Amino acid sequence: KFRTDPEVRVLVATDAAGEGVNLQNANLMVNYDLPWNPNRLEQRFGRIHRIGQTEVCHLWNLVASDTREGAVYRRLLDKIAEASDALQGRVFDVLGELFEGQSLRDLLMEAIRYGERPDVRARLFEVVDNAVDRDAINRLVAERKLSGEGMTASSVAEIRDQMERAEAQRLQPRYVQAFFEAAFDRLGGRMARREPGRVEITRVPPALRERDRQIGRADPVLERYTRIAFDKAFLNGPPQAALLAPGHPLLDATVDLILERLGPVLKQGAILIDDQDSGEDLRLLFYLEHAIRDGRAGRGGEPSVVSQKLQFVLLDQRGDAVDGGAAPYLDYRPATPEELAALAPVLRAPWLEEDLERKALGFAVSQIVPRHLDEVRTRRLADVAKVEREVKVRLTREINYWDSRAHRLREEERAGKDQRLNAGRAERTAENLADRLQRRLAELERERQIAALPPVARGGALIVPAGLLRRLGNADPATGVSAPDMSVDPAARAIIERLAMQAVMEAEAKAGHHPIDVSAENRGYDIESRAGDGTLRFIEVKGRVAGARDLILTQNEVRASLNAPDRWCLAVVEVEGGYAQAPAYVRNLGLREPSFAETAVVLDLDRLRSGGVG
Repeated sequence: KFRTDPEVRVLVATDAAGEGVNLQNANLMVNYDLPWNPNRLEQRFGRIHRIGQTEVCHLWNLVASDTREGAVYRRLLDKIAEASDALQGRVFDVLGELFEGQSLRDLLMEAIRYGERPDVRARLFEVVDNAVDRDAINRLVAERKLSGEGMTASSVAEIRDQMERAEAQRLQPRYVQAFFEAAFDRLGGRMARREPGRVEITRVPPALRERDRQIGRADPVLERYTRIAFDKAFLNGPPQAALLAPGHPLLDATVDLILERLGPVLKQGAILIDDQDSGEDLRLLFYLEHAIRDGRAGRGGEPSVVSQKLQFVLLDQRGDAVDGGAAPYLDYRPATPEELAALAPVLRAPWLEEDLERKALGFAVSQIVPRHLDEVRTRRLADVAKVEREVKVRLTREINYWDSRAHRLREEERAGKDQRLNAGRAERTAENLADRLQRRLAELERERQIAALPPVARGGALIVPAGLLRRLGNADPATGVSAPDMSVDPAARAIIERLAMQAVMEAEAKAGHHPIDVSAENRGYDIESRAGDGTLRFIEVKGRVAGARDLILTQNEVRASLNAPDRWCLAVVEVEGGYAQAPAYVRNLGLREPSFAETAVVLDLDRLRSGGVG
């Protein structure tokens, strides 16, 4: 309620609120009871000073004035502030280790006992000053780095490329929003649109409020939400909106309940129409889910899943399979009742009676799953190796410290000295740390045991090309199938598309760019072209017969253009007499957000050529 209810203004919490919660809707924090470990101060402050915070954050640490321990803690806070300003905040990365030789608790206890003596107070201040020292902090930061060297320029460039590709193909936030609005309405929820991009949820149905308890979530689904947004750009208030994205309890509960009620429909299958295919060959689209696990045990004894993907396999009438890409279903539409009636004889084709699911699974096992496994294994094994190295260094250092201290205490006990900590406790601490090291190493070894689980078919659909419907006399003119280019013979159209791709590839190379053909991967664009400065451009190629009036962009292509407007462009190539003309590049098409029911948009070529938008 503190995060979402505007009437709840103050949160009073124990130290339990110092970790594991996001409270960036607030920007004021008061530490009333200061912890022994100064690292806890930063952990507490990190609850409000997080990504998504839009205000300047303020923190008050209440220190008892005119007390011995208060003077030491005040000195510590002043030194931390000075070091933070000088070292750009890096002091907070190592706060927990600055007092490794002598704990802050011991210093404060000594201040309480003997702090009235000037020499003791001076020595305590000296210990604090030496601990929060710039050189000491830099040394600890260097030791704590999990990698011995920084990232190379090539690795940074590769990560940037991956991020740009992911941005162009992302399904959030527009498809998450389209799904949630339809599903929430179906489940009986009520919402009202408020400011642009923001919605107030006035009623959450009881079935959703119960679902979070049934699936064991700690975060509750509330009865109402003052504001929610699907895009981070619309979170800022007033009032502050909650981001409804995967991981939010309301969205997770909605997905879970919809899958429970409608999941079997996926397995029954569907008939979808591909309005962009002028051919007559049917295809089957299978939805496959596959996961990668390691050797750890998950909840209920199930394998611990470290990566999970939903993949698509397209199977043609000859039984040949190809990777369907990221979201091929977005380019298809449901068949009308008239089209279903016309397709009835086609659905009795003998090849549809074969065990096609087994063929799709076989293709996934041999082609898709190994790529996923190799990707996960390469990344995780490197991470595990770094963690193992750091665990060994740090725990071994702790074990050696406590072994040495136990030996020293044992000698002092024999000499008759009275000690607050006896040697036996120090030895047990060392033994517990040794046990912890072995358990941690065994756990890391289990994390190395990475293997693929068998893929599972979650559903399927028969994809009917528009060319077949045209032959059967049931093409829907409202879908754009009647555009001139759709009437071209499929073989001739394939030649036109090939010539258009060649023309754009040559034009990009001539401009000094490095183009790569990715048209077979259904990414929402056909060519990735790297410019001289290293940036990527995503080019969608459309080849058309000279004089054609229209061209069609699929849902995937529209999605990519909206996700990456600065990097996506359209290249239109007219083909006449077997020769391709120079490509015409069009950017900033001004496309609107398509509805879930729209599988494509039709653009006017004349207006595109004149700089207008179709």
